[in-house]
Amino acid sequence: MVWTGTWVAERLGVELIGDEALPDLLGLALRRNPKRAHLLVSSVLGKHVPQRPSVVYGSGLDLGRRVRALLGDEEAARSVVLGYAETATALGHAVADGLGLAPYLHSTRRPVAGVARAGGFEESHSHATSHLLLPEDPKLLAGDGPLVLVDDEFSTGNTVLNTVRALHERYPRDRYVVVALVDMRSAADLGRLDAFAAEIGARVDLISGAAGTVRLPDGVLEKGQALVAEHERAYDPGAVSAPGPTTARGGQGHARVALDWPEDLPDGGRHGFTPDQRHRLETALPAMAARITEALGGAAAGTERGATTGARPGPSAAEPRVLVLGFEELMYAPLRLGTALEEAGHDVRYSTTTRSPVLAVDDPGYAIRTRLVFPAHDDPADGPGERYAYNVAGAGFDAVVLVVDSTADTPALHAPDGLLAQLAAHIPRVVLAVVPSYTPTAEGTGATGVSGVSGGTEATEVPRLTQAAEATEVFEATTEAVEAPERSSMLPEPLRGPAFSSYAPEEVGWLLQDLSDVELEAPTEEREEAIQSGGAHYAESLPVEYQPSDRYQELFHAALETSAARIARAVGTVTETVLAERERPGHRPVLVSLARAGTPVGVLMRRWAQARHGLDLPHYAVSIVRGRGIDANALRWLAAHHDPADVVFVDGWTGKGAITRELADAIKEFEAAEGVTGFDPEIAVLADPGSCVRTYGTREDFLIPSACLNSTVSGLISRTVLRADLVGPNDFHGGKFYRELAGVDVSRAFLDAVAARFDEVGAAVDADVKELLAADRTPTWEGWAAVERISEEYGIHDVNLVKPGVGETTRVLLRRVPWKILAKRGADADLAHVRLLAEQRGVPVEEVDELPYSCVGLIHPQYTRGATGADGKAVVSQ
Repeated sequence: MVWTGTWVAERLGVELIGDEALPDLLGLALRRNPKRAHLLVSSVLGKHVPQRPSVVYGSGLDLGRRVRALLGDEEAARSVVLGYAETATALGHAVADGLGLAPYLHSTRRPVAGVARAGGFEESHSHATSHLLLPEDPKLLAGDGPLVLVDDEFSTGNTVLNTVRALHERYPRDRYVVVALVDMRSAADLGRLDAFAAEIGARVDLISGAAGTVRLPDGVLEKGQALVAEHERAYDPGAVSAPGPTTARGGQGHARVALDWPEDLPDGGRHGFTPDQRHRLETALPAMAARITEALGGAAAGTERGATTGARPGPSAAEPRVLVLGFEELMYAPLRLGTALEEAGHDVRYSTTTRSPVLAVDDPGYAIRTRLVFPAHDDPADGPGERYAYNVAGAGFDAVVLVVDSTADTPALHAPDGLLAQLAAHIPRVVLAVVPSYTPTAEGTGATGVSGVSGGTEATEVPRLTQAAEATEVFEATTEAVEAPERSSMLPEPLRGPAFSSYAPEEVGWLLQDLSDVELEAPTEEREEAIQSGGAHYAESLPVEYQPSDRYQELFHAALETSAARIARAVGTVTETVLAERERPGHRPVLVSLARAGTPVGVLMRRWAQARHGLDLPHYAVSIVRGRGIDANALRWLAAHHDPADVVFVDGWTGKGAITRELADAIKEFEAAEGVTGFDPEIAVLADPGSCVRTYGTREDFLIPSACLNSTVSGLISRTVLRADLVGPNDFHGGKFYRELAGVDVSRAFLDAVAARFDEVGAAVDADVKELLAADRTPTWEGWAAVERISEEYGIHDVNLVKPGVGETTRVLLRRVPWKILAKRGADADLAHVRLLAEQRGVPVEEVDELPYSCVGLIHPQYTRGATGADGKAVVSQ
């Protein structure tokens, strides 16, 4: 895939340097600006590049959660979040939502009659510099709690310094937190923030999603301006002006949807927005999304998609592609409407119009492919001017939902050269949604603004295309077929590293809730007694994290060195099998690992697909609990964001197949309750010694080093937790992030060691896959039969206390109270760490000839703290 900064980089010598994630987050474009030629174009901000609402909102939520973790709940509750207009108004609001406890305010360039300024500042590199602060409650900025400042890009630090300087003079405080999607400061700028903090006597922290810098050659401003002038003098294929016979693709009308926006609820953070107001909005979102869905009833993929310059292919007619288009500073309300539509099952993208003039170039290596130009339509205080919508024309959208506030619902919006006409020229269906502009009352209690009509529905609609009636029928039939069931109005976005886990954020999204601050650990013996007595389920608490000795760590690294190639081969084999059997035209597998043993395997499978095929497979981790099933809310989230038929469940290994059966039962129960179908309950595993699944890398029972340790080889994440007082019916299952163990974390070392062997095992993998695809892989459940036999032979009479295989035996020794270990005679190569753990815990190892596994761990039957082992000695944890 071509980086969307290539065009500018090649012509101006501009370089993007820093985190590996930067090229995925940022592209480059050129703009008409006398102060800075280049523009960093974010792919996750939702301003210039249409993006899934869940991605845009999730980026801000993740940053907000990191701020909350930094501050702690007490300080977070005393804080205020401030976002920058126009680009970061929704980002700041999402950060405030992630923080959860703080009110939100964003700066504005729109003066509001009767509302006094609480401050202002300048943005030096911007095309429109003056920022106003207009809180409804004048005390909002007057507190002494932390101030969290949010911008999309932290480039020079000037904007933040100007803001803090202006506010600190009026409202001094001890702490500031600066938040940005990307920290792009140059080496010369890196020390300025610390020096300024020392100057004013306050602490200033910085949190960013990624970091790097832009290296600019000498004379780049002049070269950039000349390049812009050259392309604007010539025909600019990306610029689209008033509709005419050469550009028309849509019709001449639009529908207006009555949102029924909650009375007196602010349309955003211009005058402040509280957590209680967020709750009111989230309660109302599903109904508003349903009204938009009804208004979209005529949208269907037209046969003329791709008729304009720069068009890229879109989804088929059966899957209407919808753009929710916000308006300048009004970013948050459209974003949340977009997330609600996405949760309802629509294929949605989100972006907003902007004041920023940017050159459009129809080239895959350039971030701004097309440009719609139209007059300002909100009677701006600084006078009339051009406004822009980028990457909208020719992008293959079947419908657009334009969301504006009532102040902007003016004749200019509806004029022949206005935005509605521009959109109708390129998109088959246009729906207008008007949010009432909020103006605080003189008493400060708030009142709905009345500058424009809102909420009504136009009586007539001009026909769009000759095929409109037929297209409507197609869309309605499709909508009925794929309609998602009613879901929780707000399921959070996946947790990602580094805020949650030590894995890179793109490697896995955890569909869990963060319980890191909850004390869940209990002594192993107490847990075992409670579990076996029926007093508690094993998922209601956590074992104390095992801290390996130096000798044990040496065994881990030795095992990794000797087995890395074997693991790489198994990873390649299972991944290629999945791709061969589950990849469909227009679809790609979605890896869903069973946390946590399956998660390192899911990351490795994702890396293999990327290294071998250039595929960027989504990967999530979900919780499944024996006896309780899989996390139903996680399944709801997956069904809302992906086709269930694309989901591939991934685990590390099979033992006796208990989790395999658990998953099959849970999926069946979920489908019956939710009406969502398509999930395949089969698990893809690295090793299947129990012969319980069809998709595997090997059926040998060999040592997978990730089974040797707990969280320190699994991204520092605990085993998952399901306890009624912590996990509600609409919550994801829980998990802990052991940040304090970062010094002994080997999670990435394990992944890197295995991935480094991918190339050398490629030929062997190809041969293995060819053989597997032709073989009968029907599970024999040999492992289950062996476990039943062992359970009876050793007088245990409970298959749940028999843990077969190297991985499960290791778990017994690390997390349960072991009784004895059965070791297959001659399997010493994979059992050095098992023998060491058994020695440390005083557990006998019994050599066995007839065993389908390398070893089997037996949990002490009918355990109490006074129980004794087979040799008459008490079982003592050492």
